Amino acid sequence: MTAEDDDDDGFAAFAQAVQRRLYRTAYLLCGDADAARDLTQTALAKVFQHWRRVRAADHPEAYARTVLTRTFLAERRRRLRDLLAHAYAGPEPVPDQADLRVTLLAALAELPPRARAMVVLRYWEDLSVERVAELLRCSESTVKSQCSRSLARLRERLGDAHVYTTGA
Repeated sequence: MTAEDDDDDGFAAFAQAVQRRLYRTAYLLCGDADAARDLTQTALAKVFQHWRRVRAADHPEAYARTVLTRTFLAERRRRLRDLLAHAYAGPEPVPDQADLRVTLLAALAELPPRARAMVVLRYWEDLSVERVAELLRCSESTVKSQCSRSLARLRERLGDAHVYTTGA
């Protein structure tokens, strides 16, 4: 058995252990199951390319989450450039208010990608302001202000949460 085989086995075990958590984060970032699967696989492929360095890191899962988030933001920037190049002002989508989860995902989708990433990392992943700033390569005050504005937009969009729930 070669060192390369050990690397492959180590990565396979790592990928299996973190794939679900990465997918959940990707789903919250993308709001779409297929896009989240693609994003998760892209992030894992990038981690595999640098597996020796990742394996030696203190927190390989945090490294993978950073790759996932940065890949998401890079893809969104690329799509935004494409959309702006072929701008079309179509009708606004009708908000789906079937239940709180769908409504929350729709509200998250309305946030700009970087703000959405900050909200997901800060409040879903429960990362500190300092860690989010480090991951997104911005200042802590930017994270605080963007999260504050984003939460205000979400509150405005969602209103009272009990209105959207289907139970009593």
